[in-house]
Amino acid sequence: MKIKLHQDDIPNSIKLGNSIAIDTETMGLNHQRDRLCLVQLSNGNGTCHLVKINDLKKKPNNLIKLLKDKKNLKIFHYARFDVNILKHTYNINIQNIYCTKIASKLARTFTDKHGYKDLCAELLNKKINKTQQTSDWGANNLTLSQQKYAATDVLYLNKLRTKLNKMLLRENRIQLAQACFDFIEFRTNLDLLGWDNMDIFKH
Repeated sequence: MKIKLHQDDIPNSIKLGNSIAIDTETMGLNHQRDRLCLVQLSNGNGTCHLVKINDLKKKPNNLIKLLKDKKNLKIFHYARFDVNILKHTYNINIQNIYCTKIASKLARTFTDKHGYKDLCAELLNKKINKTQQTSDWGANNLTLSQQKYAATDVLYLNKLRTKLNKMLLRENRIQLAQACFDFIEFRTNLDLLGWDNMDIFKH
């Protein structure tokens, strides 16, 4: 795994293709209160780009362009959270989303373990260390352990998508999954407008 750390934006020269794994690190889990600190990107080739967000007043134009490009498939694990914080921070709409957590819940109904660590272990035989998950991502300088953890969170998403798609096709749930992925755009809009804890489909 190669890690490339960038400050506040990705360079113009980086070409990630049209299938990009994306993750975020924040100061906490409340997108109204806790700021975005890091954005991780990878196209599955073993190189992970970390974009450290130092100044929220600086607009990361290259990163925003990538996120807004409808042609790019954006692969997340638990897309609802990451899309929420990116929308809230940059006031952008993100489309063409794939969520490995949703895919796992639809395909792997034999288990209730759908975390990234669980998927990597079962589908790829890869052990993930999550000890840095709750570290201080707002620090001026990220430790090597933090960088490695953050990079690992996007390293395997492309491969997980391939594995999960095979299972979804086998179980005849690929169209249902796609409908769920498409709805993330609107689910996150509901979250940001205040319906985050309400199931509007409930009686």
